[in-house]
Amino acid sequence: MEMKHLTKRNWYREAFLSLAVTLATLAGLEIFLRVADFKELRETLTERSLAYGYDVELGWAPVPNSSSLIKTFRTTHYQHNRLGLRDEEFSLDAKPTIMFLGDSFVWGLDSEAHERFTELLKPKIPDYKILAAGVSGYGTDQEYLLLKRLWLKVKPTVVVLIFCADNDRINNSTNRSYDYYQKPYFAVRQDGSLMLMGQPAPKSQLLYYKENGLVRNLWLARLAVDVYVQLRYPPLLVPDPTEKLVGKIREFVEGNGAKFLVGIQNHDEALVRYLQANRIPFVGLEGAAFYTQGGWGPHWTPEGHEFVAERILGLLSANNIVRYGASVQNAK
Repeated sequence: MEMKHLTKRNWYREAFLSLAVTLATLAGLEIFLRVADFKELRETLTERSLAYGYDVELGWAPVPNSSSLIKTFRTTHYQHNRLGLRDEEFSLDAKPTIMFLGDSFVWGLDSEAHERFTELLKPKIPDYKILAAGVSGYGTDQEYLLLKRLWLKVKPTVVVLIFCADNDRINNSTNRSYDYYQKPYFAVRQDGSLMLMGQPAPKSQLLYYKENGLVRNLWLARLAVDVYVQLRYPPLLVPDPTEKLVGKIREFVEGNGAKFLVGIQNHDEALVRYLQANRIPFVGLEGAAFYTQGGWGPHWTPEGHEFVAERILGLLSANNIVRYGASVQNAK
């Protein structure tokens, strides 16, 4: 009997020691992860982790009515309306709307809201509503899906796609963006048509950080989530569907009785050839001044936004949507 008690006591002791060693190891690893501060495990308020919420169709989307500060090399403010767009509240009425579709260049990263080209256009085109439907990090594929979602709520008369030549082609060719944000994507079938893939979109790791208190506060849990996401949803690459996506946007816009135009943030010869061949009105926006600080990308300065506003105004005028001289005169 005494031997049996000793055996049980030894078992408890060994179990306790094993548990203590395991806990100490985990605590040490937790401390190491926090001190090392690997960027893959950070939860920071940047372009890649705005007030985003999980979106089963789009991958992620700004939370409606959210507002806060965003810090890159400068600190700026943002506020999203009920539609989840960084703009004033929108109401559908008889006044026609020009919708600008795009990514962080339309959202206005590194800019205060009033500095953006869309805000600069509002007093110049008083006969139209101007709506900035941009979401940081989106590719043309997500912009197309967002356009379809917003259409009945906005019913724009004109849609202007702002194409980011620096990274839209890359974003359109994969199921991930930036810090492993999972997204839907379009594959090209053998007959040349597009097939939507990746829906429902998997949750991205930063969304787990945001929504789960354990993952947010325990770096070991962050590491486990990251490993799970990487293994469960590996990166995929598909042939670049950019021109086909632009064609789908045009088809949808014109099929609903609106006009479609394109602004190209930086020169893209293949897209220019496509737009010319298909008689899609466009304007090049290269030459707009941009920030070089901080490594966050070449987003436009206030002077750059002014340049873009003038280029866009010229595009709208050349296509008989607005009268350039009358618009400027009305704005004075």
